[in-house]
Amino acid sequence: MKRKGFFLLLMIVMTLLLSSCWSKKELTDLAIVSAVGIDKTKDGKYHLTLQIINPGNVAGGMQGGGGGTQSPPVTIYSASGDNLVEASRRASGRISRRLYYAHANLVVIGEKLARESGLNPLIDVLDRDPEFRTTATMVIANHSTAADLVQTLTPVDKIPANKVLKTLEFTERKWGENVKTSIQEVIQSLESPGRGAVVSGFRMVGDHKQARMLENLQESAPEATLRASGIAVLKQGKLVDWLYGKPARGTVWILDKIQGTDININWEGKKEAIAYQTVRQKTSVSAQVKNGQPHISVHTRVEGDIGDMEVPVDITNPKVITKIEQALRKEIKKELQKAIEHAQKDKADIFGFGEVVHRTRPNQWKKLESEWSNLYFPKLNVDITVEAYVRRAGLRNKSFLSGIKENQK
Repeated sequence: MKRKGFFLLLMIVMTLLLSSCWSKKELTDLAIVSAVGIDKTKDGKYHLTLQIINPGNVAGGMQGGGGGTQSPPVTIYSASGDNLVEASRRASGRISRRLYYAHANLVVIGEKLARESGLNPLIDVLDRDPEFRTTATMVIANHSTAADLVQTLTPVDKIPANKVLKTLEFTERKWGENVKTSIQEVIQSLESPGRGAVVSGFRMVGDHKQARMLENLQESAPEATLRASGIAVLKQGKLVDWLYGKPARGTVWILDKIQGTDININWEGKKEAIAYQTVRQKTSVSAQVKNGQPHISVHTRVEGDIGDMEVPVDITNPKVITKIEQALRKEIKKELQKAIEHAQKDKADIFGFGEVVHRTRPNQWKKLESEWSNLYFPKLNVDITVEAYVRRAGLRNKSFLSGIKENQK
């Protein structure tokens, strides 16, 4: 009996301590935010643009009720304030539901704001809010405002935020001139000693007014769309430059974030005659300090396949394969050098070379830290070593063009 009484008392106490549903949130009372756009107004205030999901329209294929009219999968609300908290709370006066940021997976920063004020004032509120996830992806609007990007309706992917995220994911995997960066990664880069940061750019192509209309989705070739565009170079949290093409890919390569790309080399007088598809790569960076001068070594190892040959090439010959690999090493090294030269011109250590020195040579770093960005990094000696290997040649070794050439003899 004593034992039963003890368990009964324990159950009563546990029942009193249960929290029940004190923090419940009804779905019908929530406005689920999928993307946040942040711009700067002419009077210096923050302009917040919120992309809110219409659950019924997403699930129902954008079919409205009643007369069969269509309605968009997202609704846009905006507000301005002296800070982001004020702007967010001001937006509540226009929305009949509570703003819910737990599912916001995209933050878009306007180019004007990134250049003039920088990201540092914004990071605190994004990192401090317990509801907002720092794993959300950050992009910077390239030659446009964050509002234009957030308001654009996109085909295929009903929710525009998903269009941006998937585009970054696949272009990083297949091309390598963009990199998907989370808020947490940006914070880590900005906090690292002597380091800059990189954030992918996105731009709206076409008429920004047409981009907001449902008619834009009903065209086989939409008049307005979103496109990944360049990599933003951040120094002390502010946008200082844009990287495009080979300098952008070289930057991603040194950061060891290349998942796949295509390298074209010249052959027998024809430009870009052979296409090489990378399968795997690994880049490592080491540092030394000699006589008070830092020295960086970058080593990258690449393996890939032959994807295309526009000239007859006998790749069954080991000497030919060796020659192709040498050309690849030269081309990749050139891209890495261009990326480093561009960063040194901007005086922005986006590669984290200073962090490597700090980690491996902490005593020497104390003497270099104060002048790293302005003196040591712009004149830094970087030794680049590239290993490139051809592993496969697709479904056939002997080129189709080689057979034609032999028949013509």
